[in-house]
Amino acid sequence: MFKLCRSLFFAVGIAAVMAGCATGPQYKEVAAAIPTLSADQGRVYFIRAGSFAGAALQPEIKLNGQVVGHSQPGGFFFVDEPAGNYTVSITTEVEKTVSFALTGGETKYVRTSVSMGILVGHVAPMLEDATEASDEVKDLKYTGAALLGAVVSK
Repeated sequence: MFKLCRSLFFAVGIAAVMAGCATGPQYKEVAAAIPTLSADQGRVYFIRAGSFAGAALQPEIKLNGQVVGHSQPGGFFFVDEPAGNYTVSITTEVEKTVSFALTGGETKYVRTSVSMGILVGHVAPMLEDATEASDEVKDLKYTGAALLGAVVSK
């Protein structure tokens, strides 16, 4: 009986974690549909590595107070915005933020990652090196709005 309960608990736990992972097309399936960045706009990619740690935590990501998406393990999305100053905020048990200036034609990468909290985990944003992050995006699933011409099978 103990083995059956342990196996059932394990299976339910795995199913819960897998349900928390990003769904959507791989980067290579949407890459051709990602629009060219205009000179007066900057692009901000939001990325989160696939991990079982904190997979159930998928809080809203806000850019200057407006919800732009969710932090999903194994996922990425992007927003194009005019040049200016921006603050990314994520709230779980506490609010975590990162601020930066965005110029026209520039691409920034914001990584969201999970750390332990008192009652629940925290998801914090941080600016990431463009070279490393642009390579990592290629292994993630697109979780943003539908792109014209892309195969979006969520």
